Amino acid sequence: MQPQLYACLYAREFPAQAMLRLRPTLRQSAVAVLEGEPPRQLVCSINARARAQGVAAGMTRAELDVFPEVVLLPRSAAEEAGARSALLQAAAQFSPRVEDCSSGTSFCAILDIAGTEKLFGPPEKLGQKLLHAARILGIQASVVISANVHAAICMARSLPVRIAVIPAGEEAAALARLPLEVLDLTPEHAETFSRWGIATLGALGELPEKELTARLGQEGRRLRQLARGEAPRLLVPADPPFALEERMDLDSPVELLDSLLFVLGVLLDHLIARATAHILALASVTVELALEGGGTHSRTVRPALPGNDRRLWLKLLHLDLQAHPPPAAIVAVTLSAEPGSTSRVQMGLFTPQLPEPSRLDVTMARIRSVVGESRAGRAVLEDTHQSDAFTIAPFSVPQPSAMRAPRGRSRTAVRRLRPPEPVSVTLRQRRLVSFVFREKRYTVEQAFGPWFSSGNWWGAELWSIEKWDLIARSGQETLCCCVARHPMRDDWRIEALYD
Repeated sequence: MQPQLYACLYAREFPAQAMLRLRPTLRQSAVAVLEGEPPRQLVCSINARARAQGVAAGMTRAELDVFPEVVLLPRSAAEEAGARSALLQAAAQFSPRVEDCSSGTSFCAILDIAGTEKLFGPPEKLGQKLLHAARILGIQASVVISANVHAAICMARSLPVRIAVIPAGEEAAALARLPLEVLDLTPEHAETFSRWGIATLGALGELPEKELTARLGQEGRRLRQLARGEAPRLLVPADPPFALEERMDLDSPVELLDSLLFVLGVLLDHLIARATAHILALASVTVELALEGGGTHSRTVRPALPGNDRRLWLKLLHLDLQAHPPPAAIVAVTLSAEPGSTSRVQMGLFTPQLPEPSRLDVTMARIRSVVGESRAGRAVLEDTHQSDAFTIAPFSVPQPSAMRAPRGRSRTAVRRLRPPEPVSVTLRQRRLVSFVFREKRYTVEQAFGPWFSSGNWWGAELWSIEKWDLIARSGQETLCCCVARHPMRDDWRIEALYD
């Protein structure tokens, strides 16, 4: 049986870190996050620079007036949810069993890493990789690895360093110096232990179990087991859906599109980093703008090929929003992406070279902004016999296909005339005998037809065509062509020439 082994990913001051990861310009400033409605706002989270200046959790808005250099931000549940989802997805790269144990202003995830040595190396190596994955997302965290879940959580709550590994069977010695605050004691238990002179987990673990249970009941026995790293715990893994989404609440309404590009760039950086970590690319990006006064403005950009080129995505979003600007000032931005494959398309040796996808997408975006959304793309034939019936579809890179001619058979090329050229025909017993084309008279030697086709009889776009394939001669010149008659217009035109 595989021995149990768990990794605890722990991030302190999570509300502040969740907001600073999307605001790189404030990372060197003292920042405090406020919670509640004015004027009863209280500090719920701070960064290290604010703590160094004397700011503490629980301070009121009025008390912060003596700290003019501290930047104040309102707490955003949406941004915290996005950061928590990103961290859980990063943790899922190392284990399929991950439990979210976050509470209060801290993020905590437990990973079952038993049996992962062959994939990620020893526990210390896995811890370094896990920290690196969190650091890419803009979160500073700690990792503790232990065979006991509670021991890993308690150590992570007071860990002065980034990584720690508790050997199996040495949990009590590793936790002995930690303060009682890491156990989340109730005020009554904290007061009781204070009167007894118990300040560390080691002192609590040395208390006799029977006497402690007699005075505090089963809760006292459980606390002693926690202090010794012996409390059992059943992991309850979560399986959140994989989603690439980032949201940022703006500090003030934004009206200029150029000012919005900086926010879009930051959100794109995180989306691309999350997709790259899962060996994926962004197939489409949807930007949803929350507008001042209510309402939203949503746009979706889908290039020809999935990719993780930040400059390309930013340019495409810029061009699309420039062509479809929001009707009001923007107060929040949500960026979501649909993942796609990062595989390259291998073209055939004799396949015509296609334009570079990034250049094609930017060029098409600029053309659409001028001529309209439905007037730029590639022509797709409709499922009909009507000549030249097509629709406009977005450009896409076709799959490589072998263009090989059948052996031992000749192929005839068709040259379409656009527009078809009118001709004067001579009929005999309702069959073509001669016609004048480009000031030359041709005598029909062979005629195949007629073929009739019609459609859309139920609407105003009714069409009907009579076609003939002809082999004609004028002196030494032979002409093979397709002649069509439109009964509704009663005229004859040459639509194609055969080589």
